[in-house]
Amino acid sequence: MLFYIQIIIYYVYYAMSDNTYVGVIGAGSFGTAIANLLAENHPVLLYERNEALVETLMRTRKIKNYDLHPRIEFTTDKERLARECYLIFPVVPSQYFKDMIIEFSPYLRPDHLMIHATKGLHCEFDIDKVNATDIRLKDIKTMTELILEQTGIVRVGCLAGPNLAAEIQEKQPAATVIASRFDEVIREGQNALRSERFQVYGSRDLLGIELAGVLKNYVALASGALSGLGYGENARALLITRGMAEMIYIGRSLGAESRSFLGLAGIGDLIATCSSPKSRNFTVGYRVAKGEKLENILADLGEVAEGVRTVKIAKLIIEHTGAHAPLLQTIYKILFENMRIDTAIRLLMRMQVHADAEYLEV
Repeated sequence: MLFYIQIIIYYVYYAMSDNTYVGVIGAGSFGTAIANLLAENHPVLLYERNEALVETLMRTRKIKNYDLHPRIEFTTDKERLARECYLIFPVVPSQYFKDMIIEFSPYLRPDHLMIHATKGLHCEFDIDKVNATDIRLKDIKTMTELILEQTGIVRVGCLAGPNLAAEIQEKQPAATVIASRFDEVIREGQNALRSERFQVYGSRDLLGIELAGVLKNYVALASGALSGLGYGENARALLITRGMAEMIYIGRSLGAESRSFLGLAGIGDLIATCSSPKSRNFTVGYRVAKGEKLENILADLGEVAEGVRTVKIAKLIIEHTGAHAPLLQTIYKILFENMRIDTAIRLLMRMQVHADAEYLEV
């Protein structure tokens, strides 16, 4: 009973107010892009653990030459963000997400709403030291599962879609999907983010939307490699459509709905990230095709390209479940087994083909 009373109190006095802080965790490229969007409707409290970065952002009011909205306030105080924010958006790389949510957990309440924007998976094992036959699928977790396991928060959602941070910062038109099992999470997220330049759709298939945002990363790596080799739009269109088919097969093997991969968070995000050098994963694939070493690219990039981890984790999933994903297997061989890209393309083009859009027939 106390839990429901808390929800009513916070909803009436905080969620409905345009003057209530909305919280963002993580001041990377996408975190600050989300903060700028939110600041058009609410004051924003942006948490960043790196004190030197916070000082720089406060002094310059810029991130990579993009202006930060005047209604964004910075903090290194976890307790303050949890105390003053009813709606919170964590936007940190997947490899750091569990540690972050554990650090915040003492301050998070059941009445909080949390919508994460992290396009990655967490593993409860070392992905470089395990065989697919030895893993348990329940030890591969979405960010939503981590939030539910490590905190008392009940109402959780995720955000995914064709959301290149640079274009959002340039105030170009864009859209996203908020997925949750709770209508109020979708509604509050839409109210907080929606503007004349940013549309927000809703979905109840939380797992499907989350996986769509994750799995498109490895297809973007492949697309960057095609561009690095000088291939054109016919090859990219083939890659995107067959990549989407693989995403559907992998998603189904984990319990997701196929239709989530056919919308904005699936095919929409694929088109954006497979076509733009502004995508970190595209850039990694492009530079690999140009002959650079993967470790050098990642060190130089300065930010996490989730696709590299996604390739390793998704390969374990398909080997464990038997999902059909030859493109994923090939990308893995290029990145980690030194397969030549031209050899990989010849092998893929020689494969026995199936009927077009066969994934819709099941």
